[in-house]
Amino acid sequence: MRPGMPISGGPPVPISGGPPVPVQVCARCAAQWPVRGRPIQWCPRCHGVLLAPARPDAPLRARNYRWVARRPGPPRRTAPTSAPTPTPRYPETPRWGLIDTPPMPQAAPRTPLAWFADRVEALLIVTAMLFVLAALAEGLRYAILLRNRAHLIEQWLLSCSDAAVWSTSVLALLVALVAALAVVGWLIRARAEEFADRGRLDPRATPFLVAGCVVPVLNLIAPGVFLTELAQRRPREQLIAVRVWWCTWVLGAVMAIAALAWRSAGSLQAQADGVVFTALTDVVAATVAVVTLGTIYRLEDRDLRGRPRRAKRWLMATGPHRPIIEPIRGVVDHADTEREDSDAQVEVAAT
Repeated sequence: MRPGMPISGGPPVPISGGPPVPVQVCARCAAQWPVRGRPIQWCPRCHGVLLAPARPDAPLRARNYRWVARRPGPPRRTAPTSAPTPTPRYPETPRWGLIDTPPMPQAAPRTPLAWFADRVEALLIVTAMLFVLAALAEGLRYAILLRNRAHLIEQWLLSCSDAAVWSTSVLALLVALVAALAVVGWLIRARAEEFADRGRLDPRATPFLVAGCVVPVLNLIAPGVFLTELAQRRPREQLIAVRVWWCTWVLGAVMAIAALAWRSAGSLQAQADGVVFTALTDVVAATVAVVTLGTIYRLEDRDLRGRPRRAKRWLMATGPHRPIIEPIRGVVDHADTEREDSDAQVEVAAT
């Protein structure tokens, strides 16, 4: 066997009494080429890929054969390629196909009391302002009572005071009732959106929510429970805001009941004290309206001005901490230094 000639097959052929020479098998024509020195990559006969060197007597699985699956039957004929056609041109932009129609905005379902819920901010602000005016009217009436102890009060001043007290009190109470309906409507809508984000429906029916916020005595507990369920899976700050509102709401209700009971006092001093207590109750009512608006802003992730909150991004400081401005070091006074040296020499001479 001459070097470079393929081995047609058969038993391994030893060379000069040595072990069989490893061969490389062509993956295309299956010719076996003996390895003389470094392996080659391409078959000298058909230029096919040569597999890794292996002994002629090695089993088939160790010879790195590549099995190729072919479709039975004659090979398929490829369709003749036609000459390229010119690119189609249009006098104007085609209006067919490739048009991405923007999705139409879907209107959110209207919840009960939606008209009031859309105006909850303005109603709460007006309620707070009216209760502040009612507190000022009560304060003016108390000042008139103090002056009446020593001086007579004109009838027109008393009439103006009574008109201011009754008008501001009644108007503040009516607007507060409308604002309460707005807050209930906002609560129904907020709970529906919250449970929709969780993939659920609100477990509490709308009539039950309205009854819990309107029925006396029950409305001291139920609104806080409803808001707590709303903020249960939200940040801790929102849950704290709900608890603060709950305490403020209960305090305002208790003071309002006490102010109504104080009106039935018989003595003049008790009636005068009732005027002061009513003024304080109006201030607390205004505070309840403001805290309610702040809680709504907090649950809607807005700041005190009603603007959406922006997330704060904290960046890690890199590099060593070195002051940008070097600290100022004191300058040694040469005259003081010389005076201290002379004093020390005098002391040494004295000793």
